[in-house]
Amino acid sequence: MRLTKQNRLQLRIQSIIFLLLFLSSIGLLAWLSHQHNIRSDWTSNQRNSLSESSIELLKTLQQPVLIRSYQASDEGAIQAVGEILQNYQREKADLTFSILNPDLDIELAKADNIERYGQTIIKYNNQKEIIDHISEQNISNALLRLSRDQAPELLFVNNHGERNIQNKHNTGYLQFAKQLQDKGFNVKSINLLTDTLNNDNQVLIIADSDKAWLEGEINKLQQHLQQGGNLLWLQDPARADTLKALQQTLDINFLNGVVVDNDVNLRKTLGIQHPAVVPIIQYGDHPITRQIRYNTLFPIANAITATSKSNWSHTPLLISLASSWSDTDGLNVELTFDESAGDQQGPLFLGMALQREQADKQQRIVVIGDSDFLANSYIGSGANLLLGLNIMNWLSEDDELINIAPKNAPDLSLQLNDTELLFISFGFLIVLPLLFLFTGIFIWRQRKNRS
Repeated sequence: MRLTKQNRLQLRIQSIIFLLLFLSSIGLLAWLSHQHNIRSDWTSNQRNSLSESSIELLKTLQQPVLIRSYQASDEGAIQAVGEILQNYQREKADLTFSILNPDLDIELAKADNIERYGQTIIKYNNQKEIIDHISEQNISNALLRLSRDQAPELLFVNNHGERNIQNKHNTGYLQFAKQLQDKGFNVKSINLLTDTLNNDNQVLIIADSDKAWLEGEINKLQQHLQQGGNLLWLQDPARADTLKALQQTLDINFLNGVVVDNDVNLRKTLGIQHPAVVPIIQYGDHPITRQIRYNTLFPIANAITATSKSNWSHTPLLISLASSWSDTDGLNVELTFDESAGDQQGPLFLGMALQREQADKQQRIVVIGDSDFLANSYIGSGANLLLGLNIMNWLSEDDELINIAPKNAPDLSLQLNDTELLFISFGFLIVLPLLFLFTGIFIWRQRKNRS
């Protein structure tokens, strides 16, 4: 092709147009990246992104959030903290944060009562709280506590052999009480002989009474219910009759016997040793259980039924499998279903939520036929802790506040059996070296033949 002046001019114009379009595309991409931030978290369990629970919590916060994190001069730590706080800022536009050095910003650190590196102050709703370590769980829990206008009081009855919130042994409730306090609840023990109830932002908890109640205590309990007070009743088998009057008030009955599930394959999958430790994988349609996606465990539980005529609305929460039944022969004999002995075939209800209009409010009650599932030895099993926290939020009428669970990282460790290790070792120590050797020989022969 012969170049003329006209062709040269056309080529220059085309080059200029191409250059302008190219620069415009780069500018447009830069603008789009600034206006629209697209991220993809490929880690297992999405641990580098905020959980749905934290995102939903941020949506409930109507006021701005201010966070100041005081870190040492460590670029790695500062970057990690910044990434976590940016996750929150992406979900809440009026959340502002700064990362400061307490050795340089001395006056501000003193005003925020900062005592050591790593502490972070969070301000919301004219309140503030200091956390010692930055994590999604700590930040979201602090925001949850600050969002409460008044901390709900959880009153654990303690003078009839109930579970003790100070007891650190297997049967105690110390771990559950600590989790509740972290979520902003005011957890207390109450003796109905000497203490009074005012029903003002209070929830009464009866966790497995094994002694009979005095008439005066029952009257206080009935008065609490008549005034619209909310209640959580956890009751193990064989001792439910200690509060027969409460059963009548709530229009419920506990079935005789202990719920068992002799599905051997399911027990093997979940690592359950005894058939009286009942797994629940089916839940009723209720705010307490709607977001639970995995199993809960209930050791030595009894089933609950509702009477046919009642002014309460009964909603099943925990539904056992069809392979379960309520065994009346005890646990020391061979497990066989015997209808003639009074055994009742599953599915059975291990937990119920009750509601009614009382004292110009919507009264809420939860009854579960087991108290072990929240004890120190079982609270970490499955979704037991999540269930307990959801129950307390619902009874406290904080339906929008949900548990913020820490994300684990299952992809940080690699578990290999002996066969897999042998296969990998054979590949790296023998196959790859031989492959490189034969490839080198092949290339050498090719070059030699060409010469």
